[in-house]
Amino acid sequence: MAKVTRDDVARLAGTSTAVVSYVINNGPRPVAPATRERVLAAIKELGYRPDRVAQAMASRRTDLIGMIVPDARQPFFAEMTHAVEQAASERGKMVLVGNTDYVDEREAHYLRAFLGMRVSGLILVSHGLTDQAAAEIDAWDARVVLLHERPEAIDDVAVVTDDLGGAQLATRHLLEHGHEYVACVGGTAETPTVGDPVSDHVEGWRRAMREAGRSVEGRLFDAPYNRYDAYQMALKLLARPDRPTAVFCSTDDQAIGVLRAARELRIDVPGQLAVAGFDDVKEAGLTDPPLTTVASDRPAMARAAVDLVLDDGLRVAGSRRERLKLFPSRLVVRQSCGCS
Repeated sequence: MAKVTRDDVARLAGTSTAVVSYVINNGPRPVAPATRERVLAAIKELGYRPDRVAQAMASRRTDLIGMIVPDARQPFFAEMTHAVEQAASERGKMVLVGNTDYVDEREAHYLRAFLGMRVSGLILVSHGLTDQAAAEIDAWDARVVLLHERPEAIDDVAVVTDDLGGAQLATRHLLEHGHEYVACVGGTAETPTVGDPVSDHVEGWRRAMREAGRSVEGRLFDAPYNRYDAYQMALKLLARPDRPTAVFCSTDDQAIGVLRAARELRIDVPGQLAVAGFDDVKEAGLTDPPLTTVASDRPAMARAAVDLVLDDGLRVAGSRRERLKLFPSRLVVRQSCGCS
C-alpha cells in the first residue's frame, strides 16, 4: 500500500500543501476554520501521519524538549520533571529526560546527545555548570534554561526559587520555638559554593543564626541529598550526648532520613528533636510526624521554564526581569517543628 503524502491530503481537501502544513503545525499562518476542518477530515480519511523526522530536518528542530536532572529517583526532581512534562504537553512538546547522577561527564554527555537530536530547547538542572558543559552549549548555540539553580552563565536565563529566604524562614521558625541553636544538614564536599540551591540553603541558615546571635561553628553537618545516606549520618549525630534539639535539613529527602533515624533511636519528634526540611515534596505531609518544610510553586516554575526555552524573544530582547524568573518561597508549618 502506497504511503499517504501531504500532497494526497491537499488534493482531497482541495487546498495547497502549504495550508496542510499550517494546519498540522498550528502555524505559522492562520487557516480559516472551514478550510481547517476540510484538512483535518482529509487527514482522518486517508490515515495520514506526519513524518516527524523529515519535519525536524527541514526546521532543524524537533518537537522534543530535553531535560537533564541530577537524580530523578529523588522526589523533588521527580516532581519537577513531571511538572515540566505537563507544561511541555500544553505546548505540544514531549520531554526527554537524562540523569547525571551528579557526574560532570554524564551531564556533558546528555547535553551533547540531546542537542545533537535538535531538541527545541533544553532545561538543565545542574549541580554546578562546568566549563565542559558550557562549551557544549556554546557549540550548538542552544536554547537552554537553568532550573533550580542561580545562573552564572547562559545569558542569565533561569527559573529559580528564593532558596536563601526560604532557609531563613525555616531556621527562624525553629529558633522561635526556644531552641538554643539549630543544626544544619547541608550538602557534601562536592557541593558548589556558588549558585547551588543547597549552598544557598546553608547560607540562609547561617544568616538566620547570626541574626539571632547564635554561633554556627561546629553545627553544620555534611550529608548527601538522599534520605538513605542522611539516615546513616543522622544515626551518628543523634547518638551523640550533645545532640542538637533542632535540625534544619537542606532537602526534604534528608529530613525524612533524619526522622527515620530519630525513630530508630527512640528520640521523640518534636518533643526531643524538632526537624524542618526544604522542598515540600508530597511525602512531607505523610511522614510521622508530618514535616514542616519550605515550598515553592513547582507547576508555575515548570511552565515558566518551558515558556522561556521555547520563546526566543525573551532570550534576545527580554530584560533581565523577563529572563530570570524568581519565585518566592513559603513556610509550610506542620508538626515536626513543634507546632500543633
